[in-house]
Amino acid sequence: MTVTVITLLKRREGMSREDFRAYYENSHRHIGEKVLAGYATRYVRRFLAPTDGVDQTCDADVVMEIDFPDEATRDACFAAMSDPETIAMIVEDEERLFDRSRIRTFSVTEAASDLPPVG
Repeated sequence: MTVTVITLLKRREGMSREDFRAYYENSHRHIGEKVLAGYATRYVRRFLAPTDGVDQTCDADVVMEIDFPDEATRDACFAAMSDPETIAMIVEDEERLFDRSRIRTFSVTEAASDLPPVG
């Protein structure tokens, strides 16, 4: 059974949406790939843009999704990430990118509806 973790992330004050995405994809993403390797089966970033074009203070800028094959692997990954050197590396880079006070992580339970085909 796949275990999914979702994290909502907000860019740091004064950073444009374009600079945020560029830094995430060209730099921060590589840290994620490094610390998740051997544990996660999927690492996805879903960048958000408000459909009305207006940023609200409550908005997140990206939804990060990570899939693990099971809870034990997720827990082992989080334990490995709590190593002081790893934490320091992550935090140092996060401070360049995120409003760290706004980071929220969730475990996901999924329910899906069967819809008729389009057309």
